Amino acid sequence: MNEVFYTVQVGDCDRKFREGTTYLDIAKEYQHEYEHDIVLVFVDGRLQELFKTLKKDCKLEFVTTADSLGYKAYRRSMSLMLVKAVYDVAEHKNIDKVRIHYSVSKGYYCTIEGNIELTQEFLDKVERRMRTMVEKNLPIQKKSVHTDDAIAMFGEHGMHDKERLFHYRRVSRVNIYSMNEFEDYYYGYMVPSAGYLKYFKLYLYDEGFVIQMPVMNEPEAVPPFEPQNHLFRVLQESTKWGDIQGIETVGDLNDKITKSDVNELVLVQEALQEEKIAQIAEQIKERSDVRFVLIAGPSSSSKTTFSHRLSVQLRANGLCPYPIAVDNYFKEREETPRDENGEFDFEGLGAVDVELFNLQLQELLEGKEVVIPEFNFVTGHKEYKRRPKKLKENEVLVIEGIHCLNPELTRKLPDENKFKIYISALTQLNIDEHNRIPTTDGRLIRRIVRDARTRGTSAKETIRMWPAVRKGEERNIFPYQEEADVMFNSALIYELAVLKPYVEAQLFGIERDCPEYLEAKRLLKFLDYFVGIGSEKVPTNSLLREFIGGGCFRV
Repeated sequence: MNEVFYTVQVGDCDRKFREGTTYLDIAKEYQHEYEHDIVLVFVDGRLQELFKTLKKDCKLEFVTTADSLGYKAYRRSMSLMLVKAVYDVAEHKNIDKVRIHYSVSKGYYCTIEGNIELTQEFLDKVERRMRTMVEKNLPIQKKSVHTDDAIAMFGEHGMHDKERLFHYRRVSRVNIYSMNEFEDYYYGYMVPSAGYLKYFKLYLYDEGFVIQMPVMNEPEAVPPFEPQNHLFRVLQESTKWGDIQGIETVGDLNDKITKSDVNELVLVQEALQEEKIAQIAEQIKERSDVRFVLIAGPSSSSKTTFSHRLSVQLRANGLCPYPIAVDNYFKEREETPRDENGEFDFEGLGAVDVELFNLQLQELLEGKEVVIPEFNFVTGHKEYKRRPKKLKENEVLVIEGIHCLNPELTRKLPDENKFKIYISALTQLNIDEHNRIPTTDGRLIRRIVRDARTRGTSAKETIRMWPAVRKGEERNIFPYQEEADVMFNSALIYELAVLKPYVEAQLFGIERDCPEYLEAKRLLKFLDYFVGIGSEKVPTNSLLREFIGGGCFRV
């Protein structure tokens, strides 16, 4: 029988490979041309795992751990290896569950429940087991099973979170990944084997531990562990609240939606947020010197609606809030700095007239009258059309802007007059015990819905701009989050069930040949886990109304 060869194009070069050759074997031929490990491949524009085989002439584009898709595959695969190592060291009978919770430092915070004591000695054994798996280069294998078989299998394994999750799956088959005998489900593609997972470190932290991993721009280096204790406590509190309500995973949420009173779920979560906002207002009142309430957070964190709701609570405490947006203090367009591409850099602090901002707030603090500017984004200049403003005795300025936690923005104002609030949508819900919902996914979904409703921006455009938004957040917001006096989690445990029908309609509109299609497809698959909730269940003062509309505040 004659062997069949196909032409494979990589870059500008064509080579012949035998039919049935794995993309992994082809990748090994080209690995020397790449600085970082090749872990996935685009075959004629379609993303594939490397165990797949050559079946026709095609064009290949390799994906490394320094690319977003490869980086996510690395971290996802590391989760599989970690969970297997924990079960190997502790023995399956001693483990009730291993939970991968949320990002801490540059890794994941994890906990173990069962008949084990989490000590440094135990953690060292887990790490040694993981190193052994890397050295043996254990393959990560994949199989497709019927959804009913997956439900039965995970029930037998005691992984009841996955058993519940798949009860709500509408597709007929499920992909199962395994290392040796250990089988698990993961949402997304994996690297070929444990030999790719060399870079990690385990640290005991709080009641669990952190698996520290590389960042995308340095995929072969494990950065030092730097816990963000303030942020961690907020995440931990939100997770424990969900646990008390019996909602740890999407399967639990779906059970609540289909088998319980959805109105009660929504109202209890909204009441919790209102209580938190009231507590912040109380703290501001107790600090009698506070005149400037500074609010910062990343995109789609509900900063505007939060500011309104905080203002209501401040009034209930006898204070008079007055809103100021830092955006009104942009420098004149001709004075705005430019980025490395020659475009105006509106995200950096250099775009703000910091001197004028500090001068006017100092004068207000001294009892003087000032005319606060309004920035005209069409002309690119500040305009002074407002009536003069004087700070009253019981008045506090509620100031919102991405740089509000950066000490440089308010460098001339006394610290005792400032109260800093960091707000973000910190998703406390996981798909299941081993598959996280990244906070950035929740915010991206919020932004797609809001941009389409308020700006007429397509989901394709929002997804296209998102990496630049994230880059600005990494530079201008996240480094200062621990500066906050308080942190507020604006995520609602039920919100993705409400946002689902809004965002699905937008995502389905992205054509297959668009660069943004792959991200749209990923988000659609992710949203398919959720049972929907009608928006009529959402109160008009909810933070979620900032995105879906119909709120009682002007935003």
